Amino acid sequence: MKGRTFPPESCSFTAAATGRLVRQVTTHPAIHHHPFYYLPAYDDAMRWLVFVSHRGGGPAIFVEERSSGRLVQLTDRADLNEWSVHPAHDGRWVYFTAGCGAWRVSTEPGFREECLADFGDVPMIPPGMVGDAMGTTSLSRDDRWWIVPVKIGAAARLHAIDTASGTVSVVCEHESIGHPEVHPDDPELIRFAGRYTDRIHVVRRDGSGHRLAYRRDLARREWVVHESWMPRAAVGGRNEIVTVVWPHGMIGIDTDSGAIRPVTAFPAWHPMIRRDGRSCVADTTFPDRGLFTFDPSAGPDAPVASLVESLSSNAGEHWNTDHCPYDDGPVRVHAPQHTHPHPSFAPDGSRVVFTSDCSGVAQLYEVVLR
Repeated sequence: MKGRTFPPESCSFTAAATGRLVRQVTTHPAIHHHPFYYLPAYDDAMRWLVFVSHRGGGPAIFVEERSSGRLVQLTDRADLNEWSVHPAHDGRWVYFTAGCGAWRVSTEPGFREECLADFGDVPMIPPGMVGDAMGTTSLSRDDRWWIVPVKIGAAARLHAIDTASGTVSVVCEHESIGHPEVHPDDPELIRFAGRYTDRIHVVRRDGSGHRLAYRRDLARREWVVHESWMPRAAVGGRNEIVTVVWPHGMIGIDTDSGAIRPVTAFPAWHPMIRRDGRSCVADTTFPDRGLFTFDPSAGPDAPVASLVESLSSNAGEHWNTDHCPYDDGPVRVHAPQHTHPHPSFAPDGSRVVFTSDCSGVAQLYEVVLR
């Protein structure tokens, strides 16, 4: 029920493999998960930890009030797109899509909901479990611009919503649009994922400059996935996207010059960049070796440090490959995203939040870094 509060559920333990302090945030026997790996799970002041809980029978937005540990349910609706959730950086709102609209809910008592855009009778996102079917959204660091993809017939349309005025504009259209991200240092610059054949796109918010930032190596059948912007300060002021070339490591792509640099040969799966750009946290699979950190700006020989084991089930047999499986023909993908750890730094870099179903059902955890 919207507005319902739950007592603290957290408990702490020491990770056997690394000695790190780990806090289990949720314990209710239902699916829980935080936003997608490159999106924040906290507001900047870390008043709230935002997550999704299925304890009511379907997905609902919850927050943990970190000062008290109590859990607060913010939404109670059957049409929530659970991977669209994005907390505002100022902590006042949590943004999400539901049904055919783009919404936000206040974190203040009363938990008022506002519809910022109604897209009419459209499916919003295509069917499936991965990529554009997840319906992820992106909010600029100043909370002014919310970027929302919508499925329109055979194509997709990327929208920019002015959260101050409510104005909605179309950024661009493309065959497929998934996982948009506003540049952390430039609210005018956006990257998004197309299909595996033309994965990494960049575009200005006014629609100008739309181009493919990287052309995959067809001879190697590269599988380019899980990209993120690097903060400019960490890469000499350049506009750079770091991305996984599964399972061979990561590269950095200068989106202006096209220059490519090796980032790491470590088989990072979902890499999230800390706000200063000096650390990356990543989970692993096939084999699952746990969560690791390394400096993505230090060069490919930078040391990799073990953080904690997740012991999650990491569903998705299509990841057990050394090349892009879609090049071999149609692939049936079964990859419930709540089974993936998706590690994500807190804004102050003091901890990493991740999801694990090691207990038999997906719960939320934090591992303390300092």
